[in-house]
Amino acid sequence: MIDLVLQTLDLHLLRQTFGSRLQEQAPLARHTAARLGGQADALLEVETTQELVEALRLAWEHQWPYLILGGGSNILISDLGVRGLVILNRARQVRFSDTTQPPTVWAESGVNFGLLARQAAQRGLAGLEWAAGIPGTLGGAVVGNAGAHGADMAGCLLLAEILHPYSSAQQGETQRQEWPVEKMEYAYRSSILKHQTLQDRDRPSPVVLAALLRLERSTPEYVQARIDEFVAYRKQTQPPGASMGSMFKNPPGDYAGRLIEAAGLKGVRVGDAQISPLHGNFFINLGNARSSDIRALIEMAQEKVMQIFGVELELEIELVGAW
Repeated sequence: MIDLVLQTLDLHLLRQTFGSRLQEQAPLARHTAARLGGQADALLEVETTQELVEALRLAWEHQWPYLILGGGSNILISDLGVRGLVILNRARQVRFSDTTQPPTVWAESGVNFGLLARQAAQRGLAGLEWAAGIPGTLGGAVVGNAGAHGADMAGCLLLAEILHPYSSAQQGETQRQEWPVEKMEYAYRSSILKHQTLQDRDRPSPVVLAALLRLERSTPEYVQARIDEFVAYRKQTQPPGASMGSMFKNPPGDYAGRLIEAAGLKGVRVGDAQISPLHGNFFINLGNARSSDIRALIEMAQEKVMQIFGVELELEIELVGAW
């Protein structure tokens, strides 16, 4: 997201371009996994990659603040909401190539990553079983190097289709490129795309449009059994309910959840927000929490863990909006 309000959002131009698909003063809580967050000045749902490109080019051309929202996990939107344009990415085309070596799947960035893993399983294609319980989109997984059960995006991505705000030839033109996995500079829950977004918020960042993933031939029965195993483990170790997913990155050689539990914070509440009694790295909306309640728990956990263990807990989620 671009934090600077560079120019006033031109709602008239947006209505002319996108018609009734544009929602003004739109509540965002319904579009987030934790059911939290205020309103967006404008919300636009795009259903194809071309519509996503059109919305981004318009935002970049007019220097509007914007946010791309996928599955709404790994994100905490403030109670004050988001100024500017929120683009709800619902571009979900998928193409499996079963006859290539290795087999692959190409998918647009708005595809639910967990659903994509289950679709691969139905075809007897392995390699994404670890992702079956991930609630976010493929685009978010590519940017954040999503991972679980000892696997991650770095191990299965072949290339990503990227939209750049400016081409090298002429300032002001967008350009689509294909990036091999090596160019992503993947690290633990990070990539060059995520790093650029966090470090240079006053400029628009490249956006993932689609990705090509490597798969392996197997049988539907075997792949589904692996998914069932991972899903059962997730249910045993991670709490149900409305949450953002893992709140903090695991520090080197340790686990954020263990540190939070050892600090005596499991089960602690602020308002209707709670640090899960089951897993200390999950913060739950019990029904009527506010984003500020979650933020207070975040700061409490960071301060207590630093005070007791001298460890700085780094957020895995992203704080978005006006705080």
